[in-house]
Amino acid sequence: MRLGLRIRRGLRDWRSVVPLAGLMGSYQRSDFGHDVMAGLIVGMVTIPQAVAYALLAGVPPQSGLYACLLPMVIYTVFGSSKQLVVGPVAVAALLVTATVSELAPRYSEAYLGITTLLCLQVGLLLGALRITKMGGLVTLLSHPVINGFVNAAAILIIISQLPGLTGITVYDNTNPSAAITGLLQHLTRMNPYAVAFGASALLLLLVSRPLIGGLLHALGIKAAHQHPLTRVGPMLCAMAATLIVTTFNLDGSLATVGVIPTGLPQLTVPPMTVNLWLELLPAALIIAVVSYVESYSIGTTLATRSNDRINANQELLALGLANIGAGFTGAYPVAGSFSRSSVNFAAGARTPASSLVCAVVVVLTLIFAANLFISLPNAVLAAIVMTSVFGLIDFSKIRSNWTIYRDDSITEIATIALVLGLGVELGLLAGVAVSIGFFIRNSSQPNITQVGRLGESEQFRSVKRYAVQLHEQILALRIDENIYFANAGKIEEKLLRRVAGRHGTKHLLLVCNAVNRIDATGLSMLLRINQQLQRSGVQLHFSDIKGPLMAQLEKTELPAVISGEIFFTTDQAFKTLTGSQHESSC
Repeated sequence: MRLGLRIRRGLRDWRSVVPLAGLMGSYQRSDFGHDVMAGLIVGMVTIPQAVAYALLAGVPPQSGLYACLLPMVIYTVFGSSKQLVVGPVAVAALLVTATVSELAPRYSEAYLGITTLLCLQVGLLLGALRITKMGGLVTLLSHPVINGFVNAAAILIIISQLPGLTGITVYDNTNPSAAITGLLQHLTRMNPYAVAFGASALLLLLVSRPLIGGLLHALGIKAAHQHPLTRVGPMLCAMAATLIVTTFNLDGSLATVGVIPTGLPQLTVPPMTVNLWLELLPAALIIAVVSYVESYSIGTTLATRSNDRINANQELLALGLANIGAGFTGAYPVAGSFSRSSVNFAAGARTPASSLVCAVVVVLTLIFAANLFISLPNAVLAAIVMTSVFGLIDFSKIRSNWTIYRDDSITEIATIALVLGLGVELGLLAGVAVSIGFFIRNSSQPNITQVGRLGESEQFRSVKRYAVQLHEQILALRIDENIYFANAGKIEEKLLRRVAGRHGTKHLLLVCNAVNRIDATGLSMLLRINQQLQRSGVQLHFSDIKGPLMAQLEKTELPAVISGEIFFTTDQAFKTLTGSQHESSC
């Protein structure tokens, strides 16, 4: 009996680690058609994006396609989202090129080797977060920081593609000021063919969705303008540009993708140099956290639309394994793609099997159609990258947050400026520092509210908002913040000032229903206040202390030495301290 129970429990645990196994157990024939169609459409969207993002990351074009194979399959098996598509994304590519471009010259220009090692480190770090259950660390990236970073990253990506769009060679296109300066200094060197292809591609990509939607509507397809086929504009644009270059023999007139090795990637081991590992580690941690936050946010959004749920810890495991797979197949760090995942969802994907179909499309492309990319202009790829990140730029949160919580707007603006000025890594870290700085500043200025009885009820509310009953000898103050090192001094100052400013006070009652934590500095402050109040003839009391916090305080000297008592509720405290006396109205 026990053996059978253990076996069943083991099977459940196994299925929780491999969500695809549970889904396949209930897979229906009707799901297959939806998954195949979605996978084919996502494949058509993925191929030009993958090659374009490889160009952005500074790696060979095949690396972008390789990032859509083993990583995508691994996430399909281990991921908890049914529609999330994992692979190359613009923000991760920008982080990669910013990191590796600094290190490659010191390591014999081993760009791709450094990139694969970065994949391995990102995967291991995500796995470590999962094992140690420290996924909560990603909350250091608040929404204003993420929004500011994504906006700035999109601007940087667009600027970085201007040289490719114009055919001008720029020494450093990762630095916005250097890239723009280089472009302005060499405007006379613009390649007219690159400009023509790039500008035409930009125009076509910007109008492709409504044009394709209109065509589908003419064919009688319902909701044509929202149909996933409206997203295949990049593939059509790439095919048209390649056909024109080949027909008119323009390969020598502008930069093109060139030869892509035919076949599947070979398994390779990333370089294991200790110095390189240590130098890459900070950047790998940033990429790991950003990739996870981006992927989890996308997965949660899609899950909400389909009334599903995703497992945060499982996502850490799945993304970690996907990046490790990318490291051994000559790719670069991967994450969840918002555009391709949205297409997958809109195309009706019901299970992660659609991603397997997408991977098959990429495999067939590498085996049978890799030569079709030889004449694809880099200017067109630059246009594809630029249009794919236009949608990432969104300043609406700055305006809306300004009227609600101004610090968030300032944090987002500061993050944008810092990323543009200092670069993606230092700028993101500085944005996090600004966010933490605001948090510490606000928590170090705690709100302390005097409360009184609401009518004849057991409820106590703020004297500023309600007509409450007070007692002349009891000063009840509610502390609306945790008590810790950053605000202990300010709390002490406010409490003593309030007591000194209210004549006749015999009891100070601290209402702690909003307090979740008291650290050593906060405890010392409370003990110090207790002594000062005793000398003034005022007793210190507490009420509404939460169970976990009370369990911690019972291990300290505070309950034994305070001059007053610890009450379960504020109502109980008032009844005990007033005795038979009636609380007077104020």
